[in-house]
Amino acid sequence: MGKDHLKRLAAPRSWPIERKSGTFIAKPNPGPHSLESGIPLGVLIKDILGYARTTRETKKILQNRNILVDGIRRKEHRFIVGLMDTLEISELKKYYRLIFDKKGKLSLIEIKKEDAYIKPCRIRGKNKVRGKTQLSLFDGRNIVTDKDDYKVNDTLMISLPDQEIKKHIKLDKNVLVFLTGGKHIGELGLVEDIISDKIRYKAKTGEVFETLKKYAFAIGKEKPEIKLEK
Repeated sequence: MGKDHLKRLAAPRSWPIERKSGTFIAKPNPGPHSLESGIPLGVLIKDILGYARTTRETKKILQNRNILVDGIRRKEHRFIVGLMDTLEISELKKYYRLIFDKKGKLSLIEIKKEDAYIKPCRIRGKNKVRGKTQLSLFDGRNIVTDKDDYKVNDTLMISLPDQEIKKHIKLDKNVLVFLTGGKHIGELGLVEDIISDKIRYKAKTGEVFETLKKYAFAIGKEKPEIKLEK
């Protein structure tokens, strides 16, 4: 089938697809998300939401209807949709966000319309550009700002699609984090301490665990800024 397809059995374990319903599945175009944290738009439309039966039908839907990812219309069925991205199907007035569930699978949860235009973005890097601060975000975005109080691993709540910073959530003690990797992927925890490249957090059960800082996605203080459960 060539480089545009993967064998279903070899697709990332994070993809919630039927492994034996066919031989091949679309491979996403290169993008800001890894194969483990993203999934092709066409697979979401056909295999996950069930709005199409074939790839041909999927392509027709994408060409003829308004399907928006992070507030921007997308027509390419191999466009990669990643963690925390929002999906809008205008004609049906349906809105979704892509997250990890507690089994480590990518999962679409239905959200309200207003939530489809706000997105948490983790800061992956920062540098100075002509006296201003350029923030590199986990989904490939770059934002230039006059402020310099942002740190790597903090989270920005941005508006979509214009990328205006609405809120800054620092990765710090007493902050809620959503876990994007490790044994407790898909769960929420309250940060108790940060030690070098690890964090110690309290789970909903009251138990205290330790995980890598790179798995901790700051998501709010007293409660998550966005819906994270079905």
